[in-house]
Amino acid sequence: MVKAVISGNSASAYGAKIAKAEVIAAYPITPQTSIIEKIASFVANGEFKTEFVKVESEHSAMAACVAASLTGARTYTASSSHGLLLMHEMLIWASGARTPIVMSNVNRANGPPWSVWADQHDTMAQRDTGWMQIYCESNQEVLDSILMSYKIGESPDIMIPSMIIEDAFILSHTVEPVDIPDQDAVDDFLPPFAPEKKLDPDDPHGFGSLVMPEWYMEFRYKIAESMDLARDRIREVEKDFEKRFGRSYGGLMDFYEVEDADAVLMIGGSVASTAKEVIDKMRKEGKKVGLARVRYFRPFPVDEVRWLAKKVNKIGVVDRSYCFGHGGPIAAEVYGALLPTGDRPIVKNFIAGLGGKDITPEVLERLFNKMLVTNESGTEKEIEWVDVKGHSLGVE
Repeated sequence: MVKAVISGNSASAYGAKIAKAEVIAAYPITPQTSIIEKIASFVANGEFKTEFVKVESEHSAMAACVAASLTGARTYTASSSHGLLLMHEMLIWASGARTPIVMSNVNRANGPPWSVWADQHDTMAQRDTGWMQIYCESNQEVLDSILMSYKIGESPDIMIPSMIIEDAFILSHTVEPVDIPDQDAVDDFLPPFAPEKKLDPDDPHGFGSLVMPEWYMEFRYKIAESMDLARDRIREVEKDFEKRFGRSYGGLMDFYEVEDADAVLMIGGSVASTAKEVIDKMRKEGKKVGLARVRYFRPFPVDEVRWLAKKVNKIGVVDRSYCFGHGGPIAAEVYGALLPTGDRPIVKNFIAGLGGKDITPEVLERLFNKMLVTNESGTEKEIEWVDVKGHSLGVE
């Protein structure tokens, strides 16, 4: 392995390179642009042999990746925020066509008002498109998740695209040490993409053709079935990756100090690292708190959430997004996963960190302390917006 001090965006570019993506199509957008710039430099220097397609929009980028994937090529793209929203139609097409594309998305708030800073609304708004979604904590996890996602998504019984997600500027532009695996080791771990069916003039098939109502539902059921199968495949591939490269991320959900916790915060993304530091501090003070990091949002870690509910009585779900339903998207999934069970801890939802507002150690400590004193009286708010200026919903 080669150790380099690189940004999350560079880690994404290296991931695509050592995974040997054969076709890359992308359009620049802040703060994703440096991913594609890095890949362009690899291509220009002769370090990366790939078809690099320059397109006029993110919609076209995804269309090009879908078409290339249908020919049997391993494909990659990257986007962010409004670029991801523009892709929405083609995201649904990509999953419906069963093309295991891997895409890096740098989480950035959507306008208006205009923002280039981190929150998770852009990707959460795509949660029903049929893509696997991985929320990364570190630059190393960004690179490793790209490699694992190709192996998972290209499995013949899965064939689903994956979205590798990093927080804007917190990961995308901040540097840290990253192990870049040797190419021979990656080649041994990740064989070439070889789909059973692909576009071939000598063996014609229909792809994405019109289907009558009596069969359309079966196509969607097959995607849902594969998304369910992906849970076990994710666990298998991560165990294989750990054996080969010595790193593991907990599968679908990463737990920290939850075994004896009186209260747990559930978080996705880079803020989990800050939460671990806060937990260490509070533990020294005798306060038993823990962390459940949502790594995969799709497929959702239902079994892991239910396991956690048997361990702890209080779960505070921190959503760095919103959906104008009953709470944030992660909290809504948690409520749904626990509804049929007898294990029903107190679950509170905190909306925090929108538009890049810092979720500092002080904020997290405040949320942990709030969960520790939360009761079952019914007087507690289920959903609280954190530090909304001049508003009664703000957690004080």
